[in-house]
Formats: sequence, structure tokens, C-alpha cells
Amino acid sequence: MGHSLDAATVFTCVALFNTLISPLNSLPWVINGMIDSVISSRRLHNYLSTPEHCSSELTISSDIVKDDFNRNTETIYDPTTVIIRNLCCSWSSTSTVEPQIILRDISLQLQKGLFIAIVGEVGSGKSSLLNSIIGEMSVISGSINSCGSIAYVPQVPWILSGSLRDNILLGKGFDTRRYEEVIQACTLDVDISTMIGGDMSHIGEKGLNLSGGQRARLALARALYHDSDVYLFDDILSAVDSEVASWILEKAIMGPQMKRKTQLLSTHNLQAIYAADMIVVMANGFVKWFGTLDSFLATPYSKISNPDSSSAVSATSSQKNKGPSTSEFNTKDVLDNGSVVDQEEQRDQTEAEGRKEGKVEIIVYKKYATLAGWSMVFLIFVSAFLMQASRNGNDLWLTYWVDSSSGTNNTRFYLTILAGFGIINSFFTLGRAFSFAYGGLCAAIQIHADLLGSLIGAPVSFFDQNPSGRILNRLSSDLYTVDDSLPFILNIFVANFFGLLGTLVVLCYSQVTFLLILVPLWLIYSKVQFYYRSTSREVRRLDSVARSPIYSSFTETLDGSSTIRAFQKEGFFLERFIQQLTLYQNTSYSELTASLWLSLRLQLLAGLIILFIAVISVVGFHSNSPVKFGTPGLVGLALSYAAPVVSLLNSFLTTFTETEKEMISVERVVEYVGIPQEELQGSESPDRSWPTEGKIEFEHVTLRYKADLPPALNEISFHIESGMQVGIIGRTGAGKSSILNALFRLTPICNGRILVDGFDVAKVAVRDLRGHFAVVPQSPFLFDGSLR
Repeated sequence: MGHSLDAATVFTCVALFNTLISPLNSLPWVINGMIDSVISSRRLHNYLSTPEHCSSELTISSDIVKDDFNRNTETIYDPTTVIIRNLCCSWSSTSTVEPQIILRDISLQLQKGLFIAIVGEVGSGKSSLLNSIIGEMSVISGSINSCGSIAYVPQVPWILSGSLRDNILLGKGFDTRRYEEVIQACTLDVDISTMIGGDMSHIGEKGLNLSGGQRARLALARALYHDSDVYLFDDILSAVDSEVASWILEKAIMGPQMKRKTQLLSTHNLQAIYAADMIVVMANGFVKWFGTLDSFLATPYSKISNPDSSSAVSATSSQKNKGPSTSEFNTKDVLDNGSVVDQEEQRDQTEAEGRKEGKVEIIVYKKYATLAGWSMVFLIFVSAFLMQASRNGNDLWLTYWVDSSSGTNNTRFYLTILAGFGIINSFFTLGRAFSFAYGGLCAAIQIHADLLGSLIGAPVSFFDQNPSGRILNRLSSDLYTVDDSLPFILNIFVANFFGLLGTLVVLCYSQVTFLLILVPLWLIYSKVQFYYRSTSREVRRLDSVARSPIYSSFTETLDGSSTIRAFQKEGFFLERFIQQLTLYQNTSYSELTASLWLSLRLQLLAGLIILFIAVISVVGFHSNSPVKFGTPGLVGLALSYAAPVVSLLNSFLTTFTETEKEMISVERVVEYVGIPQEELQGSESPDRSWPTEGKIEFEHVTLRYKADLPPALNEISFHIESGMQVGIIGRTGAGKSSILNALFRLTPICNGRILVDGFDVAKVAVRDLRGHFAVVPQSPFLFDGSLR
């Protein structure tokens, strides 16, 4: 346009364009984040808009109850009675799905102080009836009314990760007398006496270090301790042996602390049925019959329980007459069993989550680079170097153009060179971006595959020692970092590294005096970054560790939601979750304040750099010093490069530290990738038809769940012939499940050997061994999907 190109105009524009680089680079990520936030907000809105679970409809005032009862002259008014009228219930809670009615036309009136046994075939609706009373089912029609507090013991006991005492109290105040009465009534005193830490012994996630019977009795103790008005027991006696069941029935369910309490027990236990005041017979979701025991014995439904009902009645009568005779079994017989008794619950294997300290080891960086591919790493560094070199060359060429006295005749030549630098810069920028995207994707895929393979091949003891929250933390938060955050931060870090290097080179070239401040500046900078890195790195590790309890608490609360609501402990668990979340937020807040601390100091350093260059340039221009301070073009270039130093210094150190912090996720994943694996190979290879006979021999087998714990199986020996049907009996925690663990090599034995058709199972490959055996575990696992 005919205007001359002066240094002030050119380098003002250069400085402004340099300021635009960072926002333009961040724009795609900002757009992506906005899209994610919209999707997440919509999902949260849909979830929070769903109807709240509310059990208030199940509880009515005593005046309404009295009015309802006065309508029926045969029923005596009692304020703690459960009234069910024409009830139809479904498990479906969505209005878009046609509900499948589980309970149909249920009508019951249950008075205070009654012990009601609910009987029926499997799938008849016994558990559904109990769940409808606590409000866990959707009411299609009819009504459920109850007064007073409710205690609920599910068929699959819900156990918290914590001490045995915490599981019983569940947020309720500690009452020594009632606590002792409850643990004696549930025969937990014997179990506690054999535990190393007593009732403060740590119970693993889902009660992993307790037997099935112990979990059932612990859940029962929780219900009894809360002294509720209505008790709902869902088949709790099926998890314990007959003698323990007799004790629980006599001392707990029918004990003195249960006087004037309404109790509903879903059961197949004969003694419980014939000790009940009233009996409810369920079939196909209907109440087929409801009445007293005497009337029940005269109906055909009594055959549902046992054809030989007379023996059951006599046994029950004998038990009632004897009184506390089972106390001899509870204390003497069990304690005489010595060290074998209750060793399973001594497996306090859950350990506090560890964290490394200090710098992230170089082997972690090498591991990530190997997974990304060394060729990709080389390509990334070369393209990043040439990208920055072309950018600096573009600015130096512009400086040369400004300082040139050739006029405007060669404008096309200068513009052609500038365009060439721009094309080269764009090419290497795309190459760097592609290399990072492809290398990061390769590393993420391989890390995920290695982690999943290691978890699948891990021994059972690993899952006993590590709660699901820790594993979920690796599979969710840490893998997200490896997939998304780490490549993004690494990309910016490499760009900032070469950008800062190029800026310093240009500053030293354009202003030689910049070397005077470079050394002290680097010393201050190094001290600040070392202090910040060491602090923020450990804060990030604390942040990762503090996140695991949140995952564990969330899954644990979700699993026990029905129990929590039945006990009305929502507030307690909400407060507990907030405490864990507050601890996590404290670490996040510390990380944020540390970042602001760094930003302030880097801003001051950058301000000093700009001030130094400006003062030196002005002084050099107005003085007769022999030192050359540069042409106007070089001075303008130096000032335009000094302005972004504030953001470059901040970004370089921030991304350097963030890269180290993001690599902690790789460190944590690599830690799990390196966990010990089950020994899959075997020295012996039996035929495909093995075992042909099914002979099993245990020869002096000793098993420990941990090296520092007493043996769960101590020198046991027995022989099972082919075709025999063998029942393994013993008190809960005696080691019955441990025999199966040893047979399937879920836990390695310390001594002895196990032979199946003459083959030592320790020498058979694990997959061959388990592939030829079938097992139905104590706690069955069902996959989500259809029955087929």
C-alpha cells in the first residue's frame, strides 16, 4: 500500500500474534470440553430429575393406624403393626417399561410382638414381600403402612469395610451392655475371642475375611443392636449350621431383647417355622395362607417345610424346655478346637494403599516411551525442533527485512521467504501433532491391555488385599489420564521446551547483554521450580490415594442402599462420604494454591526480564558505550520475545510439573501391571479325559492366607473314593471353604500335597486344573443379561 515497514509496527504485530498463539491452540480443547460438559450436564440433569426414593408413604401416624384397626373388631389396636392392603408390587421403577408384577393382591395385618415365619418354595416371593415392606419395590396398587423403626437383614449380608464394631454400630452410639448382649446372642463372642484385634479387627470389603455364617451373624447383630420396632430377617439361618441356628433362634430371634418386637423371618428352617406365632405361605407372588402354627399343621401347606413335621415339633418343644442348653456348645465345644477354629476371619489382608515418594523413576518414562514406540518419540522431537526453528527463522528473517536498506523493490522476495517459513512451520506442526496422537494412542492401548491382563491373571490374594475402589481408581481415573490428559500435557510440554529454548537463543542473539541476567535468572528459576515440583508431585500422589476411598465408599453404599434406607442411615453415610470428599478436596485445593504460588513468582521473573531488556536498550541507545546493543529491528525482536517469556516460563514449568504428575498415573498403572501372577504352567500334563475316576487325596495339607497368620488348614489328611458324595461340616469359619480354595489352587498350600487321580494338582497347569472341575461358590456371581 506504499507504506514503509518500520520496527515499531512490525514487532508490535509480532507481539500481538504471539499472544494469540496460546488461545488459538487451546480453542479446540475448549470446544471439546464444552461439548463434554453439555453432555455430562444433560446426563446429570436426567438423573437428578428422577423421582427420589421416599419411604414416607410406608409410615403413618398412630391415629390412622388406630382408625384402620378399629374398623376390624377382630384386630387389637397396636401402634407398631404392619398393614398391607391389596398390594401389587414390581421391581421396575420406570414408567416407560411395562412393570412385571411380582407380588399380587397381598393383604396382611401384623400385630406387635408377633414372630411371623414366611415360607414357600424358591421364587415364591418371600424376599420380595420383605423388600416391599422397607419400600424397595414399586407399588403398582394397594398400600403398605407401618409404624416404628425397621431393622433389615438381607439374604446376602451387607458388610462394610471397617472394624467389626463399626459394622454393628453403623453410626449408632456405643452401649456396652447392649453390645455385649448382642454379640453373645449372635455367638460372635467366640469369633471375637479368636481375632487378633478383637472386635476392632478390620473387616475387608464385603466381609472377604469372614465366612458366610459369620457375615450373616454380623448382619443380625447389627439389626439387634439398633433395638428397632420391626425386624425383617431374610433367610438368615441358611448360612449357619444347625447348632448355631438353634442358638440364634433361641437367644437372638426369640431372646429377651426381642420381647414386644414384630419379627418377620423368611426361612426354610424347621425349628424357626414351628417356633413362630404366625405363618405366611407364599406361592407365585400370592399369599396362599396366613394363620397360626396349629392351623398350619392341619393344612397341606405344612408339607412345604418338612414331611416329618412331628419330629420338628418335638425338637422345637425340647429346645424350648431346655432353655439355654446350647450355651455349652457355644463356648466349650468351639474353644476346644484350638487353633483351627476361625482362622479364616483372621485374614486381615486389606492393607493401606501405599504410595511412592520422590521423583518418578526414569524407568517409568522409558516404559511409556517404549509403549508409544521409540520411532514415534524420535519423530516427535525432530518435528518439534524443526517447527520451532522455522518459527524463529521466520522472525529473524522479518528482522533482517526491517533493518535492510534495499527499499521495496525486493518485497516479493522477502514475502516468498516468509511464506516458505510459514509452510515449513505448518508442516512440522502437523507432523508433531500426528506423532503425539498416534504414539499416545499406541501407549494407551498397550497399557490398558497390560493392566487388564495383569488383573485377570492376578491371584485371589491380590483382590483380598486391594479393595475394588483402588482397582476402579486405576481403571478409571488413572487410565483416563493415560488416554487423554498425559498426551495433551506432553504435547504442550515439548512445544514449550523448544519454544523456551528458541526464545532464549533469539534473546541472546538480539541482545548480548541478556547473558548477564541469564545465569542469575536460571538459578532463581531452578530453585523455584525444584521447590514447586517436589511439593506438587507429592500432593498429586496424595490426591490419587485420596480418590480411592471415594470409589470404594460409592460402590459400597450402592450395594447396601436397601439396608441403609431400612435403618434410616442416609444422613450418616452422606456425612461419611462428605468427609472422604473433603479430604480429597483438601489435596486438590493444595494443588491449586501451589500452582498459583508458582504463577505469581514466574510473573515477577518475567517482569524483571522485560524491564532489564528495555533499560539496557534505552541506555545503550543514548550512551556512547562501545558495546553494541543491536539495531532497532533486533531491539524490537528482543522486546517482542521478552513479552511472551512470562507465559513461556509459566507454561514450561507448569507443563513440566504436570507431566511429572501425570506420569504418576503411569507409575500407578505400571505398579499393577507388575503384580505377581498365578503360576499358569505345570510340570505335568494329564490327559484331556482327566480326572477319569475322581479320587481326591489330601496329604498333610497346610494352608495359610498370609505368612504371618496361623494356618487355616493345619496338617489335614483325608481320602475320597471315586463316586462318593461327601459333606464337609464344621462350625462357621472352621475351614470348609479353605479346602475348596486349596483344591482349586486359589490359595497356594504351604505344606503337603493334593492328589486327584494320582496327579499332584500343584504340578498341573491352573487352566487345565480348573477347566476340569466345576464349583458352585458360597456367594454366586451372576452376569448382567438374560437367563440364557
